[in-house]
Amino acid sequence: MPKESDLYPSESPTALFGFELRRHRKVKGWSQIQLSKKIPYSVGTISMIETASRPPSEEFARYCDEALEADGALIRLWPMVSHTAAPAWFRPWLDVEATAEALRSWEPLVVPGLLQTEDYARAVLSGDIGVTPEQVEEQVTARMERQNILKRLQPPLLWVVIDEAVLHRPIGSPAVMAAQIAHLLEAGQAPRITIQVLPLKAYSTTGLAGGFAIAQTQGVFDTAYVESAGVMSRVTERPEDVSVLAYRYDGIRSEALSQRESLGLIKETLQRWTS
Repeated sequence: MPKESDLYPSESPTALFGFELRRHRKVKGWSQIQLSKKIPYSVGTISMIETASRPPSEEFARYCDEALEADGALIRLWPMVSHTAAPAWFRPWLDVEATAEALRSWEPLVVPGLLQTEDYARAVLSGDIGVTPEQVEEQVTARMERQNILKRLQPPLLWVVIDEAVLHRPIGSPAVMAAQIAHLLEAGQAPRITIQVLPLKAYSTTGLAGGFAIAQTQGVFDTAYVESAGVMSRVTERPEDVSVLAYRYDGIRSEALSQRESLGLIKETLQRWTS
């Protein structure tokens, strides 16, 4: 179990909730055992939520808010934790991603969400049919919040492979694209991030069915999410599913440019968007 000093509220909404829950409990002068006697949840559940090992339910947040007389502070945090701005099928992935030690991602169409700039994300999300400006802004905020995992003292290892077409596909405006490509170039310099480009000249068709990502955390099964146009996007931890995606990822990456060559291509593409 993590020590209290190991919990950083800026890491994720779940960590922020755990931090605030613990703070309100201590202000009240209660131990976890004393709190468990006031709400219908065990000490183990309280401990896991306080250390961000498990996200809280809305019911848990309400019970704790009332018992600790937090004046709605915990209830107001819960929507952030519940990822209400994200599609229902994607919400389990957000918790997996927030605690992953390593992430492998393939994107054939757009820059992966973890590496998107705010303006690029806004342009992508605005393309959804029927979406309101308010909904777009909620989703942009949620997407930027996801990126906090890359700002940790010990961020996850991130391997990203993108199709070269992603660098050339106009999203938003030339200025938006220039800023996004520059951001990719900067991210590629980080010691725990590897960005590779699958060149058009590879003639690869392995990943054309859609993007996907695989999360690894010690002690638990690998989990993956698979994108598709329509209702088939999903999160899975079935070993047979993850194994197929892992083989597919290795196949795609084997035809991609090296990190050095990829960053060189990204730099060349940046000149196109700024000229």
